[in-house]
Amino acid sequence: MSVVVVVTAFPVPELRDEVVAAFESAIVRVHDEPGVERYALLEGTDRLVMIEKYESEQARSEHTKGAALADLLSALKGKLRTALDVQVLTPHPAGKADKGSL
Repeated sequence: MSVVVVVTAFPVPELRDEVVAAFESAIVRVHDEPGVERYALLEGTDRLVMIEKYESEQARSEHTKGAALADLLSALKGKLRTALDVQVLTPHPAGKADKGSL
């Protein structure tokens, strides 16, 4: 079963561009990891949100051990107002298949 992860980051305002650049660098690398179905950055006025989808818990687990994530976390040190908010979720499809799930 697929696994969805939602990660919210609250950058220090004057370091936002550096935080975005760190995520963009990671995205390029993570897109090539096996089992990654989605790894997308969204922007809000005071936050950045990553929507991640993995084909399995094993794929997510491998991602958490990878160099791309380690480098991202290192690049984010001292640039966030709070710790990353990481939510690991299990899809609950409902309604139309093409609209009711990621």
